[in-house]
Amino acid sequence: MKLKVFHAYDIRGHYGTDLTLEIAYKAAYFVPELLGTRKILLGRDMRLSSPALHHAVLSGLLDAGAEVYDLGLSTTPYVYFVTARHGFEASIQITASHNPKEDNGLKISRALALPVGYDSGLGTIEQWILDGRPTPPAAERGTVRDFDVRDEYISFLTGFKQDFSDLKVAMDCSNGMASLFVHDVFGDQPTYLYDTLDGNFPNHEANPFQPENLVDLQKLVIAQQCDVGVIYDGDADRVMFVDEVGSFVPPDLIIALLGEYFIGERGEKGIVLQDIRSSKSVAEYLEPMGAEVSTWKVGRAFAAPRLRELGGIWGGEVAGHYYFRDFYYSDSGLLASILVLNILARLKRQGIRFSQKISAIRRYENSGEINFHVDSKLQAMEAVKRHFTDQEKPSAVYDFDGYRVEFSDWWFSIRPSNTEPYLRFLCEATDLSLLEEKILEARSVIEQFV
Repeated sequence: MKLKVFHAYDIRGHYGTDLTLEIAYKAAYFVPELLGTRKILLGRDMRLSSPALHHAVLSGLLDAGAEVYDLGLSTTPYVYFVTARHGFEASIQITASHNPKEDNGLKISRALALPVGYDSGLGTIEQWILDGRPTPPAAERGTVRDFDVRDEYISFLTGFKQDFSDLKVAMDCSNGMASLFVHDVFGDQPTYLYDTLDGNFPNHEANPFQPENLVDLQKLVIAQQCDVGVIYDGDADRVMFVDEVGSFVPPDLIIALLGEYFIGERGEKGIVLQDIRSSKSVAEYLEPMGAEVSTWKVGRAFAAPRLRELGGIWGGEVAGHYYFRDFYYSDSGLLASILVLNILARLKRQGIRFSQKISAIRRYENSGEINFHVDSKLQAMEAVKRHFTDQEKPSAVYDFDGYRVEFSDWWFSIRPSNTEPYLRFLCEATDLSLLEEKILEARSVIEQFV
């Protein structure tokens, strides 16, 4: 038996049905024992259900005898920063990230802001809940104190800012948690959209990966003749960009663009992490610059520990997460956007536009992720792999997160979603006709399992 809200990366689901106050209370109660510490950092987003969940989580922690340091309203990266910077061995952020307003969740981290995923603790908490493990109040109930290091965090972020005063920037905060810091970090320079906290998400959902949520930003970029558009998700751990003509920039290509800062400007040559879905353009752009590009699993529960293990400089994912050694190997939408704006300002002074730079990085036609709702995800995945490898001998096969199978002039990734009931297929080819041919073939195989 499983609880629907426990996933590979976090605890997340529909508030009141999947994620109940009872589950939140019990999960929080067990965190001090799981992580072997009484000192817990706590933050929350602005969702309508977050105050109630905050009360349940806080009650669970206090009943367990914890010493709680409460940040109040927080972006998820702010919680990561304070966890690592101030030596907390456990933290909880109440958020559902980019999910719809009806959802909520808990992101749990251990010392050094390392994520607690299903295989590293969430599964244990789930089992304790399913076993009906008791939650008796501690002999000495815990304590809570407000904890505010906002100025320290803003100072840290602005320390990365260079002169990008000549850039025209449009910035969409999605009515999410980025609104908490953007004015202090970026000042009055950007033209802001939806920069007030509103758990109803009245203008669009806080998921920048969905094209319909980009429309207002794209219109603003074109109308104001901006150099770049920036959009954050609900808890500001992800960021995405549109160029000066309003075109969406694939987030994995931003991994390559960041090489202009870390290698081109700072002269750092080392390991860069990408996820298994990333374009081949990333490695082909960065490796001649002196980077060693390493490929790994999708999701913060895997990416953040891997970047730390490798001693990498930075990394990123197709979903718009960017991880930095400078940010305690964690992801930060605000830091990523600062660095990208630094790069774009330097390029503008050289007469190079955002779209031109991305065109120089991009070398392949890419399908983007295509989702298939199938009953037998693993069988369908195996069938697709077998179909293509029977036709042609692959040049490389990765099998640690679904499959990534590479051929001489094209490649594909197929993997079951860790958070949704989908099989995700992505492929890339040297030309559009080959790409369309392979998509049709994959679709015909997968649809046998729908």
